[in-house]
Amino acid sequence: MFKKILIANRGEIALRVIRTCREMGIKTVAVYSTADKDSLHVRFADEAVCIGKPQSGDSYLNIPHIIAASEITNADGIHPGYGFLAENSKFAQICGDHGIKFIGPTPAMINAMGDKITAKETMIKAGVPVVPGGEGLLKNLDEAKSLAKDIGYPIILKATAGGGGKGMRVVWNESELERAYNTAKAEAAASFKNDGIYMEKFVEEPRHIEIQVAGDQYGTVCHLSERDCSIQRRHQKLVEESPSPFMTPDLREKMGAAAIKAASAINYESVGTIEFLVDKHRNFYFMEMNTRIQVEHCVTEEVINFDLIKEQIKIAMGEKISGENHLPQMHAIECRINAEDPYNDFRPSPGRINVLNTPGGHGVRVDSHVYAGYVIPPYYDSMIGKLITVARTREEAIDTMYRALSEYVIDGVKTTIPFHLQLMKNEDFRQGNFTTKFLETFVME
Repeated sequence: MFKKILIANRGEIALRVIRTCREMGIKTVAVYSTADKDSLHVRFADEAVCIGKPQSGDSYLNIPHIIAASEITNADGIHPGYGFLAENSKFAQICGDHGIKFIGPTPAMINAMGDKITAKETMIKAGVPVVPGGEGLLKNLDEAKSLAKDIGYPIILKATAGGGGKGMRVVWNESELERAYNTAKAEAAASFKNDGIYMEKFVEEPRHIEIQVAGDQYGTVCHLSERDCSIQRRHQKLVEESPSPFMTPDLREKMGAAAIKAASAINYESVGTIEFLVDKHRNFYFMEMNTRIQVEHCVTEEVINFDLIKEQIKIAMGEKISGENHLPQMHAIECRINAEDPYNDFRPSPGRINVLNTPGGHGVRVDSHVYAGYVIPPYYDSMIGKLITVARTREEAIDTMYRALSEYVIDGVKTTIPFHLQLMKNEDFRQGNFTTKFLETFVME
């Protein structure tokens, strides 16, 4: 059993981890930048340590400061949350070198899935379907042109160290290739200090469906069903739900088995997610693995009544998992409430929240770290919180979400609430007729 866990993160996810630790009888340490001194995760942790200035590089990405905070507070575990250092194998290794348990997979597992080319090769060997494409990184533009002709347009260029849609370009014909190739490499270099890119066939009309998995130190792996994350803007998810309206029992069984194969291929331990693209014919292809807890983990928790953070901590303590696959018993939808203006190309809107009323009632969950008077800083992700509704059917979950969004009052900053309200009334969304391209034609009224 851990005696004390330091959460190497901020905001909503830090508060989420603190809550589970408190239920488990584990003391917590919050770390914070000077911009976050008034954040709720600082207030609710048992101890708090300031680790630097507002910029992430001076605080939440500053490994020496975080390790020092762990040592002076005698924390024996570090939970990385999501983002920041959550998938940094160097950080995981340094934690171990200092006798602190990293609550997540081993550095080798993170590396195996962190590089997209290595991950794809591992999946091919494991028999997991992958998108057709090149076997390695592109050496030059001429090779890119030759491979694109072999695969057939449209193709997609991806950064091997990528994430969040950076270093990614869709190319519809050869006339666009040179510019896309140069832009993708430059963006990859700037974002990840690695300009390696590779090519795949672009899957048209795709769904983005991911499978939650868990594995322990004894070789047991199970899946906890799917989440549909197709409603996204520029590869950034805005709405997630489970079960997917596109799913069938046969497809769920096949994708679940493939996800278990994928995690087992690297002897995965901890909770994680296998992400797939699914075409209109329900063919699915491995896209990537996230070796961490995800923003949308709440959706899975609600439909199977399961605490994923607790499972993650128990696995890190060396406990065995049941190995039971879980299927959704309810329907849950999550809307990300961001400090962004949906009427102005989702431009970030940091500032002070003057008035706040969070929704409640049956089937409503709000995971957030803000309060009236809280100032949303401009240095980090703009997420205010997550609104989750759960019901027996998808229609009921959507209706509850609309009601809850109507109650959600945030004054002082622009938010994505108006967007979500319109989405919940959109007939195509209500019918489940959408792909990852849905928002390209969605117009705010």
